[in-house]
Amino acid sequence: MKLSVSTRAATAGAVAMVTLLAGGTLADATTTTPPRPAAAPDIPVADVKAHLTRFQSIATANGGNRAHGRPGYKASLDYVKAKLDAAGFTTSVQQFTSSGRTGYNLVADWPGGDPGQVLMVGAHLDGVSSGPAINDNGSGSAAVLETALAVARTQYRPTKHLRFAWWGAEELGLVGSRHYVSRLTTGDRNRIDGYLNLDMVGSPNAGYFVYDDDPAIEKTFKDYFAGIGVPTEPDTEGDGRSDHASFKNAGIPVGGLFTGAGRLKSAAQAAKWGGTAGRAFDRCYHSSCDTTANIDDTALDRNSDAIAHAVWELSA
Repeated sequence: MKLSVSTRAATAGAVAMVTLLAGGTLADATTTTPPRPAAAPDIPVADVKAHLTRFQSIATANGGNRAHGRPGYKASLDYVKAKLDAAGFTTSVQQFTSSGRTGYNLVADWPGGDPGQVLMVGAHLDGVSSGPAINDNGSGSAAVLETALAVARTQYRPTKHLRFAWWGAEELGLVGSRHYVSRLTTGDRNRIDGYLNLDMVGSPNAGYFVYDDDPAIEKTFKDYFAGIGVPTEPDTEGDGRSDHASFKNAGIPVGGLFTGAGRLKSAAQAAKWGGTAGRAFDRCYHSSCDTTANIDDTALDRNSDAIAHAVWELSA
């Protein structure tokens, strides 16, 4: 029932009078629940794809890949860092050694927010040596980057402190993220409220998989996809195989998104998501054909918007 203006005014007056008679104040009577923070902005898929185009160019100019210890990886990190520095983030590069080669993590902090409550978002920036690694994992890296840039464009002021990260040497066994977590003090770990991971979010025969780890994070993602009419399934193919495992093993709540790798899409999955049954979610997984042509724009768009939604919801 929608009240008329005069009726609403009379009702408000009556509520105020009852409150005053009960010993309250007029301020108590007129206090309302604070409005929820603004919703996350749309993440333009064209902007995410522009980062993928740059990663492809970097790979092409550096022996065809962006692998750990290779020039293409460092060039990718420098590109991402320059974007974040220009947007006002405080960035730091963490160095480590693996397989006789120097590796790097990139961490970017958005100024403000409660340092005792940190929400982290990350993706591995490295790829295998056999190709440019655009879906695995240029897609996750680009979506996280564009979400971070959206934070800066909107001058978002969350309650929690926001920290974004791009990991090195994931393909060698989560080396970069393990290095980062291992160097956190107990206090640092306790201050991280959650870690969100994106790994392969543009698979050409895409599925929509949500990590079933922390219930609150999982619900945030599932609610988003339900709101746009996209069914999801728990991630079983990538469970424990990406950088979220480094955080989970340290007792930090984790969650994330995945669109599938080498596993075959079932008939039931093709019926609800489209695509081709009996074909791998990503036929170019860890192959030379993992180029910008190996991306499903719809999946990339939906997952980019989903991670932005989760950042806004979970950091408010």
